[in-house]
Amino acid sequence: MFEQDYIMRIILQFAEAIRRSMQKAAGEEDKAGAAELLEASIGEATDIDGSVLLSLAPESIAGVMQISGTDPQVSEYIARTLLLEAQYLDEAGFAQKAELRRGQAFAIAEAFAFGLDPELDILSEEEWEEFFSGVPGEADGQQA
Repeated sequence: MFEQDYIMRIILQFAEAIRRSMQKAAGEEDKAGAAELLEASIGEATDIDGSVLLSLAPESIAGVMQISGTDPQVSEYIARTLLLEAQYLDEAGFAQKAELRRGQAFAIAEAFAFGLDPELDILSEEEWEEFFSGVPGEADGQQA
């Protein structure tokens, strides 16, 4: 029960971070700032220092997450968050870093055996809302 509560808390934190990043990207049109918000949420979702984790090569990030015992469900949210960050980084003009984030996302997806399609998994704000609508606490307006 404790582990399930912990996982749900992490997922709720992702939902809130994604919302804040979308508001920042749209309202202030600060794509780089929105990407930074997402990076911070990834660091909070693992028991690994976020800046160290995100500095790893794609193959390494997946291996470290597996060894550290990152929950498979949380790993999927991390990968999708990395894809969203890559989109923001592309729009902010940081193509090389965006490519790294995409590579990390796909390496995590492969390591944790879930599908990730760059054309289908770049979601609009409305699609993200729908994606998180099944998360307890999100549908009824609670926040992490």
